[in-house]
Amino acid sequence: MKPPESAARTVIPIAVSKDTSPISPPEGASPVLVSLYEAHQKIYPRGVSGRFARLRWAMVLFTQLLFYGLPWLHWGERQAVLFDLAARRFYIFKLVLYPQDFIYLTGLLVISALSLFLFTAVAGRLWCGYACPQTVYTEIFMWIERKTEGDRIAHMRRDEGPWSWDKLWRKSLKQVLWLAVGLWTGFTFVGYFTPIHVLAAEVAQWSFGSWEIFWVLFYGFATYGNAGYMREQVCMHMCPYARFQSAMFDKDTLIVSYDQARGEPRGSRSRKADPAQLALGACIDCNLCVHVCPTGIDIREGLQYECIGCGACADVCDEVMDKMDYPRGLVKYSTQNAIEKGWRASEIVFRVLRGRVLLYTSVVWFIIGIVGIGLVSRPPFKVDVERDRKSLAREVAGGVIENVFRLQIMNVTESELRVHVQVDGLPGLQVVTDEDLTVGPAQSRWFVLRLQLPPGQATPGSHPIHFEIDGQDDTTVLKEKAVFIVPH
Repeated sequence: MKPPESAARTVIPIAVSKDTSPISPPEGASPVLVSLYEAHQKIYPRGVSGRFARLRWAMVLFTQLLFYGLPWLHWGERQAVLFDLAARRFYIFKLVLYPQDFIYLTGLLVISALSLFLFTAVAGRLWCGYACPQTVYTEIFMWIERKTEGDRIAHMRRDEGPWSWDKLWRKSLKQVLWLAVGLWTGFTFVGYFTPIHVLAAEVAQWSFGSWEIFWVLFYGFATYGNAGYMREQVCMHMCPYARFQSAMFDKDTLIVSYDQARGEPRGSRSRKADPAQLALGACIDCNLCVHVCPTGIDIREGLQYECIGCGACADVCDEVMDKMDYPRGLVKYSTQNAIEKGWRASEIVFRVLRGRVLLYTSVVWFIIGIVGIGLVSRPPFKVDVERDRKSLAREVAGGVIENVFRLQIMNVTESELRVHVQVDGLPGLQVVTDEDLTVGPAQSRWFVLRLQLPPGQATPGSHPIHFEIDGQDDTTVLKEKAVFIVPH
């Protein structure tokens, strides 16, 4: 079938030059260096107040009280939260976890990942804007900067101006405070792995261990560099979350949005002017939303991967709308569908509870339930039985057959544990030990057990047996398989 005339391909002739000689610059022209990379422009965020700013500071206070305060809490005679790598034990209030409990860490990581997916599907980069350590410490460091060097305009003028005594002492004080916060953060971080009271005593006596010095300085200067200087560059270029977040967004995800239909065309005007007569939208093009943004973007250009969803632009825009006697909400948390279709709050909430959100929520709570049940029903002790490789099956006095086993008991409680061991599988088999099977609080011990079988009770070869270990003060009974060998 021949295609119609309108669908025929149009062929445009292209002239090709046969001159292959290199292109030379005009006479007298000097070479110009063209950079393919844009130089980084320092961002001077303006201070802002409002409901989202208050929420951010509430999260700063909550997270930092938690981080700085937990190592100083006591649980009985020990630190409440301590990751003792040397002893291979993690203490989290009542819980004592061993390397064998790695499955719980796996469950925690899965819960964290799925929760991040859930929060992102519901409200975009909610974690980034309010709880991410990079955001929290950047907020603290910017607050120190504003208190020492002034707000945006004063800071910019001071940086552009010549050095003076005023500039020197302000910048020096800022650096001292930044270093103090960074080093205190590093000290606290190490305090989760070395008892913090011991660490404080070592600092007072200048008897720090080498690895402790390294990690305090490493974590302290990482905080100092990331929050003091790199700031938005960490979010834009180093954090992978900014790159794959779009895969978890859809048109019903709550994000910081600019209402273009209401705001455009933008333009400056007096407070008394009627925007309808001027054929202008609600946006007065003051650029304050750009000035307060910690990553320096213009939210009016639409959704951008640099946006961390902190809501600073919404706070400052609401202030401007109040001064102009316009309704709030030109910049707000909303969804793309809600902005395009003019949905009410109830319709937005209804669309938030969509299939993927309900699926994430169900899976997260299911895994939380599994991990919680596992922790609650965890036995008070763990047992590991292995054959003593130094001692083979042997015949002792009276023709008795003897096998030697090593028994490891890990007490996961904070009280002393006494256990009783029985064995079955062969008639007349008995357990003989010279030790008191007692394990201290949160301790692990190895015991030597001799299993003795009277002569003539079993044929030569290997016979399956079962150890039964029960706590004498508890109803828990653990069973372990083993093999008893009768020599030929």
